[in-house]
Amino acid sequence: MKCPRCQSQNREGVRFCEDCGGRLVTVCPSCGAELAPDKKFCGSCGSPVTAQPVERQAASPQGYTPRHLAEKILTSRQALEGERKQVTVLFADLKGSMELLADQDPEEARRLLDPVLERMMEAVHRYEGTVNQVMGDGIMALFGAPLAHEDHAVRACHAALRMQQTVGWYAEELRRGRGVDVQIRIGLNSGEVVVRAIDSDLHMDYSAIGQTTHLAARMEQLARPGSTLISRDTLRLAEGYIEVKPLGPVPVKGMPDPVE
Repeated sequence: MKCPRCQSQNREGVRFCEDCGGRLVTVCPSCGAELAPDKKFCGSCGSPVTAQPVERQAASPQGYTPRHLAEKILTSRQALEGERKQVTVLFADLKGSMELLADQDPEEARRLLDPVLERMMEAVHRYEGTVNQVMGDGIMALFGAPLAHEDHAVRACHAALRMQQTVGWYAEELRRGRGVDVQIRIGLNSGEVVVRAIDSDLHMDYSAIGQTTHLAARMEQLARPGSTLISRDTLRLAEGYIEVKPLGPVPVKGMPDPVE
């Protein structure tokens, strides 16, 4: 089974990725509950497992890519050609979403979660990043591909800051009105990826060269709720534009040496 976060192959039957710790089980697109294998309906809310909620963004990149960015991608010959590019990969998720939403009605759970995802995607698109995957309670995004930007790391960092800010505003509303605590964590890493061809519906296939995507996913997993963790590779490209607090070398599963 391939991990949707870091693209690593895992043994059948495992529930979490053995490389990045991401959840491997399938979840209901309506309520976020875990789905039994090969079932047509969710056992928690009764929704068809192939159906998306009316309010939820479409599953393809075209469904959640703003029109002006979609037109840039489809009219850019460079973006349509498979090539190696230097990019910054961003992972963001709602920490403890399953526990947070466990006691909520499915419709209510979706009303709580969707605004978080919308704010995540808005921040990415504001800085001309591309949301590559929406994964239930979080997203994967790329800066520098398919639209090339030399300052991709700076854009990704600014997007992460805006993401924390706008989700923080939403979280404050929830705390005051409903006593619900919402926090997101974000991980960033920069490096080389292979960008494969994009067809007419903006379907994008990104394959990481080396540990680029894996390390970004691990940065997210290691980040504390409400914080953003970036690798030294990202800092090197964005230095002078952001303020950071060094954490020193951190052991990362799947990496031979600690990562700064």
